[in-house]
Amino acid sequence: MTKTHAHAARFGRLKLLALLLFLSLPVLVATVMALGRIGIPEGRTAHGELAPDIPALADWPLDAPAEPSVSGDWVLAFDCGQRCAELSDQWWRLHRALGREAPRVSRLRVGGDAEALPGEVVAHWAERPAWLEPDRLWLLDPRGQPVLGYDPGVDPYAVKKDLGRLLRMNPEAPWQGGQELAGQELAGR
Repeated sequence: MTKTHAHAARFGRLKLLALLLFLSLPVLVATVMALGRIGIPEGRTAHGELAPDIPALADWPLDAPAEPSVSGDWVLAFDCGQRCAELSDQWWRLHRALGREAPRVSRLRVGGDAEALPGEVVAHWAERPAWLEPDRLWLLDPRGQPVLGYDPGVDPYAVKKDLGRLLRMNPEAPWQGGQELAGQELAGR
């Protein structure tokens, strides 16, 4: 081998090494950031308490089961304590503000003597559970599992933002709601 071939081979190896280093640099930086928690935000995206420590809707001590009325929907369930009329109206307005996504959400009011607002399912406690906090709001998934819990003084816009994010991240299946799938109507089946 001549000197020019040896020089070209060494230059080619250096070029390859530089290219590998350049391509692996983002992976190394990301690993250091993840392990050292450098530059990663500590904030949360949900405004409510994630996965509150309450049972599924089927296990709530209600005087009558609420599952058939809200089956398959996301559920805004709230305890109607001292501010029953105010909370009922507030969550009704939030429900209306959801627009085209509103049919995917049901409202379950537990307690209170007032007449139900449009689209509201009313149930009563058979016995007050130990985990109950008055005037609290819970967001339940379509299976009745609690996803988020909110304190009584929560901002409705924060709840709407969380609910909108959940509905966007969990789109309705095309075979639900009487929509067509592959040219066939499945609502009647």
